[in-house]
Amino acid sequence: MSVKKELEARSGSICELCGSSEDLSVFEVSPSDGSAEQSILVCSTCRAQIENPDDMDETHWNCLNDSMWSEVPAVKVVAYRFLNKLGRGDLLDMMYLEESERKWAESGLSSDDETVVKDANGTTLKAGDSVVILKDLDVKGAGFTAKRGTTVRNISIPTDVEGHIEGRVNGTKIYLKAEFLKKA
Repeated sequence: MSVKKELEARSGSICELCGSSEDLSVFEVSPSDGSAEQSILVCSTCRAQIENPDDMDETHWNCLNDSMWSEVPAVKVVAYRFLNKLGRGDLLDMMYLEESERKWAESGLSSDDETVVKDANGTTLKAGDSVVILKDLDVKGAGFTAKRGTTVRNISIPTDVEGHIEGRVNGTKIYLKAEFLKKA
């Protein structure tokens, strides 16, 4: 049986991430040996965003709320990686991965051109860290103030804005200057 046929049987011929049944193809979850266990069936929309994360449509990935609970390790690994890229620490905290699945998921997160960002005390911040806001910060365009003492969990480090971290405050994803933060 071909890998695509195995995946169609496993998924019921729908995208294992968003549930679409149109234009399905096999996606190998790196590092992969090409087997069905290390591959998932995805639609063209999911595939395009996986291959071009700069063109990511955040609202499309609301489907991860469901697919993160899949019994299939490869589906959980992809869900973990995209929840991490989206800075959704709230969902990552709920997600359960076996140790081998977590290692597989995190192996796809590392990057050679990682940006170094330091907090107010000179401590290097990494994606996934938690930070505490040191002073009240007005959030432009969002209409609220990020209060001193607020903990921002599971931050991400954007490569396009130097000296900033990205995280969720009051449910809104925002950029924060690292000079106003300390590692929690």
